[in-house]
Amino acid sequence: MTHCILIGAPVDCGKRRQGCLMGPDAYRTAGLAEAIAALGHTVTDVGNLAPAPSDVPEDSHLHKLPDVIGWTETLLAAAQAHAEDGMPIFMGGDHALAAGTAAGMAAHWAKKDRPFFVLWLDAHSDIHTPTTTDSGNLHGTPVGYITGRDGFEMFPPLPVPVDPANICMIGLRSVDPAEHSALQAMDIDVVDMRMIDETGIATPLAAFLERIKAVNGVLHVSLDVDFLDPAVAPAVGTTVPGGATVREGHLVMEMLSDSGVVASLDLVELNPFLDDRGKTANLMTDLTASLLGRRVFDRPTRSIK
Repeated sequence: MTHCILIGAPVDCGKRRQGCLMGPDAYRTAGLAEAIAALGHTVTDVGNLAPAPSDVPEDSHLHKLPDVIGWTETLLAAAQAHAEDGMPIFMGGDHALAAGTAAGMAAHWAKKDRPFFVLWLDAHSDIHTPTTTDSGNLHGTPVGYITGRDGFEMFPPLPVPVDPANICMIGLRSVDPAEHSALQAMDIDVVDMRMIDETGIATPLAAFLERIKAVNGVLHVSLDVDFLDPAVAPAVGTTVPGGATVREGHLVMEMLSDSGVVASLDLVELNPFLDDRGKTANLMTDLTASLLGRRVFDRPTRSIK
């Protein structure tokens, strides 16, 4: 069994549409801790964190830059502190939080001399830098930060860059030209929705998980609500049609559970203000339970006699 550490990260500064600060409490209301405990795991909820103070000045283009930097510093430290005690589950909060969570987990596992991998489940690649983003919304930059791209000089120093070859992005369907160019220049494993339509979601994920297991690696999963189709998960400010189905989402989580390589999890971009009677929060809670061992369907062995 696993000791799961719930860490509230009410980050609401990575974009202009507000509401993600309510995400951590929505997960608590949806019974995330109870669902995990029902599977036999132990759970500690450390409450909600707060951003470190930052003396970086506001930027006319980059939205709430000092706040994003403060959160990155806080989550870098929190990831490394809590990884010693179990499996951190970061309850977001917008995707800007992953700059700190993924970088902190990478630093922790580098000290353990274990290869570190990231699974990015998202409609977007989030590989911009502060100098390439047109919107100025920094929730589109965490992969740029953790891979050591230029332009993050005002951010906390990156302890250990994540090797782009150790990143797999599944579910992409909204990638702008600057991100497309960056992805083509890097060795990131990209699985867009066309590939999923052609091969199914299990084939590329299984290949990625086999690579991790072959080198005794560990995996950080960053699950964005908009990985899922907005028809089943409406509580996100960046809806993109054509996302993963409920069943595809559970299949991914069950395969991750079977693999035994997942060490940490982000739950990001849940905006309860946009939800339909808790529909999205409940689905994200159910997906987390599948990652931790719950199965949607019982699969008994059937006699052929």
